[in-house]
Amino acid sequence: MTDNNTQRRALISGITGQDGSYLAEFLLEKGYAVYGLVRRSSTETFERIAHIKDRVTLCQADLADQVSMIEAVRDIRPHEVYNLAAQSFVPTSWNQPLLTGDITALGVTRLLEAIRFVDPAIRFYQASSSEMFGHVRETPQTETTPFYPRSPYGVAKVYGHWITVNYRESYNIFACSGILFNHESPRRGLEFVTRKVTNGVARIKLGIQTELRLGNLEAKRDWGFAGDYVRAMWLMLQQDAPDDYVVSSNETHSVREMCEVAFARVDLNWEDYVVVDPKFYRPAEVQVLLGNCAKAHRKLGWGPQYSFRDLIEMMVDADMKRVQAEMMHTVA
Repeated sequence: MTDNNTQRRALISGITGQDGSYLAEFLLEKGYAVYGLVRRSSTETFERIAHIKDRVTLCQADLADQVSMIEAVRDIRPHEVYNLAAQSFVPTSWNQPLLTGDITALGVTRLLEAIRFVDPAIRFYQASSSEMFGHVRETPQTETTPFYPRSPYGVAKVYGHWITVNYRESYNIFACSGILFNHESPRRGLEFVTRKVTNGVARIKLGIQTELRLGNLEAKRDWGFAGDYVRAMWLMLQQDAPDDYVVSSNETHSVREMCEVAFARVDLNWEDYVVVDPKFYRPAEVQVLLGNCAKAHRKLGWGPQYSFRDLIEMMVDADMKRVQAEMMHTVA
């Protein structure tokens, strides 16, 4: 069983991703011993945690493999487990729906089963998603808004969410789901629209490319800073009782607005460079997502510290710095 008299141990699946890297930093600052699950691979993709890699312990395991999950939990005996790993790029979920279901949905069950088998006293956080709301039934969305997912990714996240609730109610496991709305940062993958825009702005400003091709400019999302949102994850596991929480900025902005802010940051007019390309439209579009994080504010004392403009400008500045460094390296 876990020993609360020792240093707190946290296990993070998806530690090499955007959220995992920010959460690992946050927990290290809190004095935790941080462990991360990584899949066996012939190529290492640790750039997001390169600066803290010597302070965390990485363990090989796979959400598709039950035995490896049990062994990892048994060996580490964490006090807290954060399940952030997933096939998380929505467009890919249409091309790889079975993989998305196996990792994003059933992977949650495998990790919960490992906790149930090894030590049900372990506290568990599941990364749920605003994509579960999909074809929204009400605006803004709260913890009680019905789900209507519009992608294989959203469907898989709904399963992961409800299996977390089921294990909480069936086995008395301290299991929480954070229904996180879109959260971004300079560490976001280049395939996501926020980084596609801010990276494109930097490359256009520096003369490397001449246009930015995007899909639906009217699609609206509730965007926040990932560094803010990992704090909410930790707060959920510090409460007296487990529960589910919406984590959001309480604002919605369109892709068009994002372009306006991003290009203005480098003194350019977005309309001179953005080209709408139908190939980037989704098969089933989610038009408006807007969260209401009143419960998280009331019960967790949580609120975002960075505004939408702060976030986009931070990302543009980071991409400008990175692209400039790449240009200098190429010249050298």
